[in-house]
Amino acid sequence: MIEDLKYWFVEHPTSTNIIKYLAWILLVFFLITWVRKLLKKTLPDEGSIKYKTQKGIEVIGYIFVVLITITYFTGTIKDFGLAIGLLTAGITITLQELILSVAGSFYIFFVKVYKPGDRIEINGIKGDVIDIDSVYTTMMEIGEWVSSDNYSGRIVKLSNAFVFKGPVYNYSNDFPFVWDEFNLPIRYASDIELAKSIVIEVAQEILSEYVRNSINQWKAIVTKYYIEDAQVDPSLAITLTDNWVQFNLRYIVNYKKRRYTKNLLNQEILKRIEATNGKVKLASATFEIVRIPSLKINDKTSNKKT
Repeated sequence: MIEDLKYWFVEHPTSTNIIKYLAWILLVFFLITWVRKLLKKTLPDEGSIKYKTQKGIEVIGYIFVVLITITYFTGTIKDFGLAIGLLTAGITITLQELILSVAGSFYIFFVKVYKPGDRIEINGIKGDVIDIDSVYTTMMEIGEWVSSDNYSGRIVKLSNAFVFKGPVYNYSNDFPFVWDEFNLPIRYASDIELAKSIVIEVAQEILSEYVRNSINQWKAIVTKYYIEDAQVDPSLAITLTDNWVQFNLRYIVNYKKRRYTKNLLNQEILKRIEATNGKVKLASATFEIVRIPSLKINDKTSNKKT
């Protein structure tokens, strides 16, 4: 039996090399899995140390697989350029999406396009990033059939290749605030100055923490990018319409608290408007009939002879 195996290995060197190569690859993947499990048990849960370390071990494992492939079939690392050229020519078309996904994972990691915990919108899908591996980005979807920025409950896996195919909107990278606004219709007969003071006072009270925290971060954005300075304090614009005076309140808010903050603003503004005892009234789309035109009905049947 042993003699037969030796004869087979001698007579079939190509098959032998392939078996040895696969054995090395399996060993690398086994070591990756073992090291990741060991680190998962030993590293602390604080921050993202455990997550980043496991992802780093995975990337190192892929690098070893590439080096083993090159050196095993070429015999020397000196033929790296030739091996890469032959490998690329053979699999670029068939594995284009996979190659772009792996390249996208490196691009995401080194350029810091986004990271776990960021809220992004990519390929028309919006959600919070909960995992990034070598091929896919996993997101907890928000929006769709639910209003505002609430979770829909669906977990979406998106190819990392999409970072090369379109824009990536990041709600939290560098500046974790967004501008939001809403309109408030006020009747023409109301005390407009009192209405203005109510809206501004409520906005300053509720939004003061967001304004304070955003000032320094916005200064850092202005220093880092070619962008003009912007107003982070709440601002109120008034527009005269055919039916009412429209108040437009624009303000800055944490990207995860848009719905919650808008609810607080609306509730407090409504409460204070009602406390004015009619001095300030909200408007609504109502219709007033000023005059009903008279109608003449000509009954032709009444003029017929009987």
